[in-house]
Amino acid sequence: MGASVRHGWGVSRPIADPDAFIRAETRLRPTALVPEIALHVADEAVPIWHRTEEELGELGLPPPFWAFAWAGGQALARHVLDHPDTVTGQEVLDFASGSGLVGIAAMKAGAAAVTCADIDPFALSAIALNGAANGVVLRPWGEDLIGRDLGWGTVLAGDICYEKDLAERVYAWLLDLSRRGARVLIGDPGRTYLPKDRLEQLAEYHVPVTRELEDMDIKRTCVWRPRLEG
Repeated sequence: MGASVRHGWGVSRPIADPDAFIRAETRLRPTALVPEIALHVADEAVPIWHRTEEELGELGLPPPFWAFAWAGGQALARHVLDHPDTVTGQEVLDFASGSGLVGIAAMKAGAAAVTCADIDPFALSAIALNGAANGVVLRPWGEDLIGRDLGWGTVLAGDICYEKDLAERVYAWLLDLSRRGARVLIGDPGRTYLPKDRLEQLAEYHVPVTRELEDMDIKRTCVWRPRLEG
């Protein structure tokens, strides 16, 4: 999950050692739906959220989305591993990457290279750490890529539909990428602003999640692609 793209937020003081912070505040564990991949994840949401604010010296930050394996990302990673032709030999973008889970799955499935984009500076460190823990090299990218096209063959986006305005912007961009020929896949458990009427469902998964983050223990989660009309 990379929903940290939801907010651009300034860091009021430099991060002294983000790698050390991540290692101290998380444990490396297999992912529920994708046990082939281990991630540095937190045991609880609120404590690591507060410690992130303390580390940065800033209150009111978005939650540390990089510290958990979200339902949309898990489903998308499972789908990529089970359908490697989705990414094999491709330049791949894992948009709003969070932990890097989907990008790791893409590399394991045979992608030529994977760019993992997220605007959270901790996420960029988590992406590199998680990639190394799984024996793959990822390209962390900290700039906002919405509206840009760097020629990716496949674009993967998990859990991006939390906010109305952002969801609309991202979908319009992903649709443009799809129209020019990129393979675009979206992993989502039916968030409020998912434009289902403009998507085609490709697969369905039942993803184990934590009650701290979701409203149930198992989330029905689908992989979608933009519906090209006309």
